[in-house]
Amino acid sequence: MLFPKLCLGCQKEGTYLCDDCRTLLEISEFNYCLCNQNPQRLPQGQKSGLPAQAGKCSRCQNKNLSGLYFALPYKEKTLTRKLIHQFKYPPYLKDLAKTLASILIEHFVLAKNNTNEIWNNSILMPVPLDKNKLKIRGYNQSGELAKELSKVLQVPVISDNLIKIKPTKPQMELTKSEREMNLKDAFKTINPSELAGKKIFLVDDVYTTGSTMEECARVLKESGAKKVWGICLTREE
Repeated sequence: MLFPKLCLGCQKEGTYLCDDCRTLLEISEFNYCLCNQNPQRLPQGQKSGLPAQAGKCSRCQNKNLSGLYFALPYKEKTLTRKLIHQFKYPPYLKDLAKTLASILIEHFVLAKNNTNEIWNNSILMPVPLDKNKLKIRGYNQSGELAKELSKVLQVPVISDNLIKIKPTKPQMELTKSEREMNLKDAFKTINPSELAGKKIFLVDDVYTTGSTMEECARVLKESGAKKVWGICLTREE
């Protein structure tokens, strides 16, 4: 009664995202490659001439990340920005994780990414948060998303193996090359044997240049992971 849930779109009481406002979100029905400039839409299945679950075009084959699943474009919708902002900044709506995870699940269904072949022998792993930010916020937003996804996908979450070992500057303030240097040697794994031969899905909220996920993927593959894919709620294009 004191702190009712209000829709972040229209202020209707009862939920953080009412059904009417949810229909305004353009949840993607497609998969795209990892290229920062003009990412290519990837056809599904063998008819495309690409292997099943292909996540990269010919231009981005050198990436450590095998591909990326994302539900929403970041810059086009004010509502999308508001959902992300309230999840990460005061007043810290931690409960938004369930709503945001449901948007990702809808994307998986629409884009035909909800198959046993994709999720078998897999791990969900949140992108680590800086210790100081974790102390201030009280939770890792990527970890909360991973927990909610795990309930539906029936894929286990491992959140204490990949850790961040040095503070970094905010990525949004840096150029692409500066972002890469900023993250160099910022992550490490604690128990590589737990990752050997596994397909890992890194979970984060926003994918911008991909520098964070790419560095995490490099560390995980060096620790024995078979493949590393990304899952993000939004992608900034």
